[in-house]
This record gives sequence, structure tokens and C-alpha cells, in this order.
Amino acid sequence: MQKSDDTTYDLVIIGAGPAGLTAATYAGREGMKVVAIEKAAVGGMAAITDMIDNYPGFDQGIEGIELAERLRKQAERFGAEVRTGVGVKSISRDQNSGLLMIATDGASLVAHAALIATGSTYRHLDVPGEAELIGKGISFCATCDGPMYRGRELVVVGGGNSAVQESLFLTRFASRVRLLVRSSALRASDILQDDLKRNDKIEIVYNTSITALRRENTKLHLDLKNNTTGEQSATDTDGVFVFVGLIANTQMLEGIVDLDSQGFVITDARYQTSLPGVFAAGDVRSGSTWQIASAVGEAAAATLAIREYLHETKR
Repeated sequence: MQKSDDTTYDLVIIGAGPAGLTAATYAGREGMKVVAIEKAAVGGMAAITDMIDNYPGFDQGIEGIELAERLRKQAERFGAEVRTGVGVKSISRDQNSGLLMIATDGASLVAHAALIATGSTYRHLDVPGEAELIGKGISFCATCDGPMYRGRELVVVGGGNSAVQESLFLTRFASRVRLLVRSSALRASDILQDDLKRNDKIEIVYNTSITALRRENTKLHLDLKNNTTGEQSATDTDGVFVFVGLIANTQMLEGIVDLDSQGFVITDARYQTSLPGVFAAGDVRSGSTWQIASAVGEAAAATLAIREYLHETKR
């Protein structure tokens, strides 16, 4: 790989979750001058996942924070820089040099190529009272906040893998967990549903949505609706954990690269976006399966495509 000067990177990776860190490892091994920048903590949502059981090579599973740390150390071993607390404002191409300009919270970065690996964040319920109670009884991270509810009653909202997995985790602390599912069936994998059925601390309530929340003394009061009959009801709980899907972290990319109707980045088969030299991989990419194993696989393939792109453009 042809070396860049001291101020120009071969590759800037935006995001330091599993996809971004994998790309940093591959880029470093290829001899690229590479930096991975992350607005929050290294590891992304994987770092706040209690136990990851479906990542290849760990027969007993691995804690999310440990996997994130191993990925970071591996990337740094191959010469990649990893910076945290750096948010990206925009990406543009300098018309004179043809180089990409990545505007951040601090100084802009200059690069021949960029990889978007910003992942996604948890979707909110968007009902009255939710915004005021986030961090005050409403949480999106069981690993972070579960230990605060020892011996208490909790409500989990959602019907997919995350909702079921986090409900199971919360039973380590809570005396009771009610899982509210808006439809008549769970979407979680069969193995997780089997685990759910064996846990007598969890009650599943189907066809139910929260319509409003408020605090009443020490409890959260939830207004509920039966999505089949329309019947209204209410319940109290000590805390609510919400797992109802993901939102792409692409707010700074609007008008820069093509996004699908949900805001995820559209790429071609080589993981390149509509802006030449800018690639995307992992949970932020349209068509992603939102799995760590597939995110790191996409990142590896995208970095190899970036290597070929750099060879062509620098030739």
C-alpha cells in the first residue's frame, strides 16, 4: 500500500463498534494509515450487551465489554489509531485534491477513503411521558441499569431477540419481569423462546402497547392498550426497559450519501455508497442483519474493497 503523508489518512473509519474495529484491524494489516473515530464509547452497542453467545469462537460466550476491548487491542496492535469523543459533522470531497474532508467536532480529517460504521441506536416508544422519564425509570440498557432493580418488578417492551435476551438477563436482579409484546407472537429465535418458557420469573403479555407513562410516587404508572380489542388498562412497575428496534446513526449523512426509507446507508455489492470512496458496513448499512458476526464480516469485505479502491485511485 502506498503511504500517505503525515496529515492524510488512507482510511478514516467513522465508528468504533465491532464493524469499525474489524475494519481498523484489516486496514492496519494492509499497511494503511488508518484511524477509527468514535463519538461515544468503543464497542458500540456490543459493549453494553451483557453476554454474547452467538459470536463464533467463544464456546461459553463472551461479555460484550470484553469483546469490544479485545477488538480494540487487536486493531491497535496492527497500527490503527482509535480515538473516542470525536463526532462527525459532515463528509465532503475537495474539488482540487479529490480527497475526502471529514469535518469533526475538532479539526477536520483528510483521507483517500472513508468507512461509515456508525451502527444504530435503540428506537423509542414516542408516547407521552417517555422523554421525561428516560434515565429516571425508563432504560434501553439492561446491562447498565439492571442491577439497580434488585428485588423489584420490571416491564420490558418488545418481541424480538433483544427484548427476550434482556428480559432473561434482568431476572438476575428483578423479582418479576412482564414482557409486553405488541403483536400475538414473539419474533425472537426459537432457542431464546425456549429459554423464556423455562424462566418462571417472566410473564408474557401479548397484543399490548404502552400509550403513556408517568411517575406516581416511587412507581411508574403505565397506560396500556390491547391492540386487538382496543381495551384500555393500566399497571404500575418499578422500571421499564425498551427494546423495539433500531434507528440508523446517519443523521449527519443526509444529503451526502443515499439512504433508504428507514435512514440506513445504501451500498453496492462492494459496500461503496453513492459517494465514491465512501463505504459502509455493519448495522448502519441497508440490508444488514443486525448481528455482530455479520457486521464484522461486512467490515472485512468492505476493507478489502477499499484496498482495491485505493490501489486504483493512487495508481
